[in-house]
Amino acid sequence: MKNNKEEVLVRLAESCKNTLMETLDITYIDFGEDFLVAQMPVTPKVHQPDGVLHGGAMVALAESVGSAASFMFLNQEHTIRGIEISANHVKSKREGMVYAKATFIHKGRTTQLWNIDVVDENDALISKCKLTTIALPRK
Repeated sequence: MKNNKEEVLVRLAESCKNTLMETLDITYIDFGEDFLVAQMPVTPKVHQPDGVLHGGAMVALAESVGSAASFMFLNQEHTIRGIEISANHVKSKREGMVYAKATFIHKGRTTQLWNIDVVDENDALISKCKLTTIALPRK
């Protein structure tokens, strides 16, 4: 991460074009030495039929931010894949914004373990996720 923060966030945004992240309006907004934060608007496009944020959309947000963080903080000559994710959805949300912050639990050369908290604008916990990623050699 030799570049300034704005340049890194622009590169992350460019990598999301024509992907699920673009479809869900996921945007990477901040990072530090051991974390990455993304946001996603809660609109009808990410609702389940009864009008609340779909758990699958939260899991997609969590896996997106954790996988992007692995890519950022590891040797970028690797391909990153999520290999396991768990999520506990603890609160419903109908509108507004949710934020996912990925922080390392374990930073291995091959596998990484992430804690990802999804919170709302008031910092209320919406979902608690754990993601395992694997770094594979690029082909």
